[in-house]
Amino acid sequence: MRYVARRLLQSVLVVFGVSLVAFGLLFLTGDPTEVILGDSADRMTMAQIQDFRVKMGLDRPWYVQYASFVANALRGEFGYSFVRHQPAYEVIAERLPATLQLAAFAFVLSILVSIPLGVLSATRPNSAIDRAATVLALAGQSIPSFWLGILLILTFGVRLRWLPISGSGTFAHMIMPGITLAAFPIARNMRLTRSSMLDFMQRDFVRTARAKGITETRVVYAHVLRNALLPIVTAIGLELGFLLGGSVITETIFGWPGVGREIVSAIGSKDFFVVQAGVIMLALIFAGVNLLIDLAYVWIDPRIRLDA
Repeated sequence: MRYVARRLLQSVLVVFGVSLVAFGLLFLTGDPTEVILGDSADRMTMAQIQDFRVKMGLDRPWYVQYASFVANALRGEFGYSFVRHQPAYEVIAERLPATLQLAAFAFVLSILVSIPLGVLSATRPNSAIDRAATVLALAGQSIPSFWLGILLILTFGVRLRWLPISGSGTFAHMIMPGITLAAFPIARNMRLTRSSMLDFMQRDFVRTARAKGITETRVVYAHVLRNALLPIVTAIGLELGFLLGGSVITETIFGWPGVGREIVSAIGSKDFFVVQAGVIMLALIFAGVNLLIDLAYVWIDPRIRLDA
């Protein structure tokens, strides 16, 4: 319970820090009132601008505004979108399922490809499979996501016409953005799985298991892979945050109607309440997922209980 309480407190502190940064977005470009009003401020009198400032509570000290912001956020109130003319929370909530769908597809794809490929590379070092996997991993970590996305669009969308180049609605729409989003995690997790397993294969307990006559398959999966999972699980937890936050570029390139694309659109139109709602919602999901990953450590390696 101490371990759980400590990790929960850390998650709360992370969300608190993100909320402070999100709140400060309004003050980065000067007077928040003029930023929110935009060009319409030129057609208003000073009295009207001041009335708007008082109505929005922007005339109060920043710490009072922040306390009000946190209190409203706990109730799910992040202000009103001046572009879409609806609560900012609803704007993000409408786009969140699309982002989670794309992130889940990329996550499952990365796990199904990277871990088996890493195991094959570790059990067959210096083989053709190992060399091909190493080249694939280096390419996946080197190619920028925006360039890979454009390359996939030009190849499979424009030239071959196999897949739709933008939008959503079918599984075919998800393939190219999912591959683009999963390319880097696949490469990283494959190399991590390979290196971690090669390290444990040299340990004494593995040699002892083989000396007892245990089958190689059981040695690899029951002894080596399970002990090598801890750093892999850590990378997977960070990967989920990357898939949610890193989807901004991918969603914009492929026209995917998710939170990332909505945040980019809101930044361009200075709809900062939507930006704040999107950032905090993604932070909550990221903190929650990492808390679950921390709890999974105890199941994978019970010795962690002693360090808690």
